Amino acid sequence: MSTVEVARRRSRPRELWDSTIGKKIVAAVTGTVLVVYVVLHMVGNLNSLYGAGDGHARVDRYAHWLRTFGQPLLPYAAVLWVIRALLLAALVLHVTAVVQLRRRNRAARPAGHPAKRIGRSFSSRTMLLSGLLLLAFIVFHILQFTTLSIHVTPVHSGTVYANLSAAFQKWYFVLLYVLAVVALGFHLRHALWSATQTMGADRPDRNLAIRRSATALSVIVTVGFAIIPIFFWTGVLTGT
Repeated sequence: MSTVEVARRRSRPRELWDSTIGKKIVAAVTGTVLVVYVVLHMVGNLNSLYGAGDGHARVDRYAHWLRTFGQPLLPYAAVLWVIRALLLAALVLHVTAVVQLRRRNRAARPAGHPAKRIGRSFSSRTMLLSGLLLLAFIVFHILQFTTLSIHVTPVHSGTVYANLSAAFQKWYFVLLYVLAVVALGFHLRHALWSATQTMGADRPDRNLAIRRSATALSVIVTVGFAIIPIFFWTGVLTGT
């Protein structure tokens, strides 16, 4: 293989990234990865609905399984850290691609011509705002329940159920998490529709079904996440 051919092959990923369609594909693929994680994370959280379990909460056992998965072949929490690294990479690529696409769209717009809002849904118009709010919330959520750096309420390693129970006795944490998942729902709804367009899956005869499916999944995710803090705060789920 000649030096020129090697250079061309190496430049293809860069050419894809530099193109508008390439950035849209990256945003769609990484967004899909993040959506899959969000759904799985919601399902995992729903283990909290089984309650405290006489000191052996099902959600605690689930968290322990995540950390020990792959042992003894792999080190403790190795799979979990690989997943976190992949998610971080997907998040960085997703945000970078979206921001660069937005800048490119603004640069291509004639001076003095605002963006068209006619026919755009609320979730579409608020994508940037909901995305920024979600980024801020992700940082806060990690600091509170992953690194255990926020100690407004008692938090301890390995006691997921007790940590959730203590945190969601505070109305402001309940409000914060519910508002965050509502923002997630709106962001998710338009993101799913946009991804189908980027991948060429949208067609006039199936667009209605795609939109309804995106809405349904967004509602399921929003409710699935929101009921946990609400149930703890209202006493449906107790700390003992």
